[in-house]
Order: sequence, then structure tokens, then C-alpha cells
Amino acid sequence: MDISNKEMTKLQQYLQGKFSNKNISLRERSQARDSVEVLLNGEFIGVIYKDDEDAEDVSYDFNMAILNIDLESAA
Repeated sequence: MDISNKEMTKLQQYLQGKFSNKNISLRERSQARDSVEVLLNGEFIGVIYKDDEDAEDVSYDFNMAILNIDLESAA
């Protein structure tokens, strides 16, 4: 269930292309091998989890929490 370096590279390239932003990067998590941290300009914004329960259909779930305080500063 680990996310390989090759997968990390592909996921990072996908996100950078999808959001037209080369400042998106991924890094390994020290405590969990089934997920990676997502950073924007070096700031943590979320986690990508790997789901390979069905070996033929692997998927990745991007989870990003948005705090009320973040919304207030955006207004």
C-alpha cells in the first residue's frame, strides 16, 4: 500500500498540470507510508491517500481541510 517515488512524481506532475501551478510539491510522511503530504509554496495544504483495496483499480484521494479563519482572511 506504500506510495512509491515514481507514483509521487506522477501525482505531483498531475496536480501541477491540473492546477497550472508548478509550486505544488509532494513529500513523504514520516508516520504513514500509504499517503503523502501536499504542499503549496512549501506550506502544507493536504494529504493524498492511496487506495489499492482492489488491485486492478488503484485510486488516490486528496484531502484538504479548510479552516474558518482561512475563509475570513480570503474575503
